[in-house]
Amino acid sequence: MTGTGLLAFGEALAVFSTQSGKLRHATSVDVGIAGSEAMVAIGVARLGVPAAWAGRLGADEPGALVLARLREESVDTSAVRTDRQAPTGLMIKDFRNVDVTRSAFYRNGSAGTRLSPEDIPEDHIRAAGVLHLSGLTPGLSDSAAKAVFGAAEFARAEGVPVSIDIDYTHALWYPEDAADILYDLVSLCDIVFVGEDAARLLGLDGTPQELAEGIAALGPEQVIIERGPRGAIAELHGSRYAVPSFPVRSIDTEGADDAFVAGYLAEFLAGASPDRRLRTAAACRAFALTVPGETTGLPDREELKLLNRPR
Repeated sequence: MTGTGLLAFGEALAVFSTQSGKLRHATSVDVGIAGSEAMVAIGVARLGVPAAWAGRLGADEPGALVLARLREESVDTSAVRTDRQAPTGLMIKDFRNVDVTRSAFYRNGSAGTRLSPEDIPEDHIRAAGVLHLSGLTPGLSDSAAKAVFGAAEFARAEGVPVSIDIDYTHALWYPEDAADILYDLVSLCDIVFVGEDAARLLGLDGTPQELAEGIAALGPEQVIIERGPRGAIAELHGSRYAVPSFPVRSIDTEGADDAFVAGYLAEFLAGASPDRRLRTAAACRAFALTVPGETTGLPDREELKLLNRPR
């Protein structure tokens, strides 16, 4: 890692998915990995920026799969902890059609839920250009929430920018449990990615621009409201920006938001302008939509040139 690189801290899972139909009818499955923070690390690495992922995995084959796939993508895993008392979390995914994809998560008692402040990779944070977190990991357990807050607080004390993708899901925790924790976490961050619904979970209301301004008032200098096919609205360093989406045929939305985040952070770490950050983010999202799978569609620099102008 160097001072220009990304450190993503949180959860990673092994994934077993079908290309079509229910798992019960499948004769074979695709094997991969998932986890918001890990996907962002892979996306950043594919764009030629140093990236690392830190978290806790089981001492099992799914954990070995996660490590192997990350290392194949040139993601630094030297700060990963191995938990010999708990398994690696699993995700089972049915791909029914373009509009219907169903995912089931097996996390109870997993290594990821046992993430704790002891796992905070202080040396890696100190050397990073950005610490990236997600709003999913604090919902895994009390100890995971403490680990995320501890990492954010340590990064701030060291002068390292903190990024978070709120990415709230009902599958992990109730809105009333999540709201206060995520609100406090946002106040520790410099860069915030959030959808409109998750922004309202923080007690805000109004237009996307008003939501961005409301979150910026909590402290972050860079706030990006992700609007899916409608593009994104951003409040960056006190200025307003908007970026449309690219015209592509959507095949699988899984991982598209992580791709957006990866594109933005890669350009931020490369010192690009706000306009360039947002355009690359939108392009990365478009690529992720065009093929099934969490990581398959994440582009490299050459592929970014293939897209038409955003609409």
